[in-house]
Amino acid sequence: MDRGQCSPEPAAAAPRASGPCVMAPVRAVVRLRRRVCILRKRRLPPPGAGPDAGAGAPRPGCSARTPRAALDQPKFFTFDDLAELPSRGARRRRRRSRPVLYPETSRRYLPRAERRSRAQRCLLLLVAIVGFQVLNAIENLDDNAQRYDLDGLEKALRRSVFGQPAAVGRIVALLRDYLATHVHSRPLLLSLHGPSGVGKSHVGRLLARHFRAVLEDGGLVLQYDARHHCPAPRAAHDCRAELARRVAEVVARAEAEEKTPLLVLDEVERLPPALLDELHGLLQPQRAHHFHNAVYVLLSGAGGAEVTRFVLQNASRALPARPDGARPQDELGARLRALLAREHPLWQAAAVVPFLLLDKQDVVSCFREEMAGEGFFPEQALAERLAAQLSYYRVGGREFAVTGCKQVVATVNLL
Repeated sequence: MDRGQCSPEPAAAAPRASGPCVMAPVRAVVRLRRRVCILRKRRLPPPGAGPDAGAGAPRPGCSARTPRAALDQPKFFTFDDLAELPSRGARRRRRRSRPVLYPETSRRYLPRAERRSRAQRCLLLLVAIVGFQVLNAIENLDDNAQRYDLDGLEKALRRSVFGQPAAVGRIVALLRDYLATHVHSRPLLLSLHGPSGVGKSHVGRLLARHFRAVLEDGGLVLQYDARHHCPAPRAAHDCRAELARRVAEVVARAEAEEKTPLLVLDEVERLPPALLDELHGLLQPQRAHHFHNAVYVLLSGAGGAEVTRFVLQNASRALPARPDGARPQDELGARLRALLAREHPLWQAAAVVPFLLLDKQDVVSCFREEMAGEGFFPEQALAERLAAQLSYYRVGGREFAVTGCKQVVATVNLL
């Protein structure tokens, strides 16, 4: 048998066992003991931990030994210094993730669970209801204004009234604003002023004709002429009572039909003060509500000299707009209102619309229209020859008719 192997022998030969068979297990036990000692050293409590910390002698082969009682004791969290804690291996610091940066132009969306809100749905429903109400109100305004066909009225005025584009635009704008609703706090008072022959009476007739057509009731339009309805011999008291009665009938009838009547009064400068007082009383807010829903149109030659002076002074230069956006005609209207208010307070609440002088080309257009209406061919040369027979103001290379188109009808009748 080899020397490195252990062979079985009789029991009497056991004390004579060879050295290699004993040393191998011993080395294994020593290695295990060293490993246990190293593990126990790591679990030792810090110095000065208590009287039981050093109890018990270390086993042979170990420099120190932890008592079993100390190992079984529970460990509590203390606020000791970090230096007094047992040294451990350095921990790896967890690297914090960087925050996500969103671009400035992007949108951050909340989670779908947070976006579902009943308050938001109620708010959207409320906005939809309000929008529907506003749209319905706008449609009602449009329907009320469409009844009077103001677009057709504007076309008719611009086609038949020459040389007064600013006045026509002002009249239509005031009517459009007033007729947008049916309920008002006061009537609309339009006061047309200018010299003779500039188209005031013509505009009054066109307005009366248009309102009779759109209202389908001639009783809702009242035309009152001072020279015809209230001549000089007649007493002013009777004229005042008659005017009050006729106006009351018209506004009461219009209120029953839910329409806005039109009352045109021509030659207002010839009305006696008693009738001006009656008109002023009809405009007061203490009157019945059906008196507030009406349109009054006053045609007057008062202030014609002021209009003529204004046109002749500004004939040689263009009329610049004011910094606040107001037009020169508006300034002239304010001056006329201040001038007329000194005579009677009726014009303090009136929208004064001035009618300017007509130049020669406007008079030629009046002749051509009148010739076509009388059955004559509207020849341009003939119209210019007839217009040359009238009198004109010649200022700054321009010619303004003294009497406007007043003599056009009489001249054409002589053909």
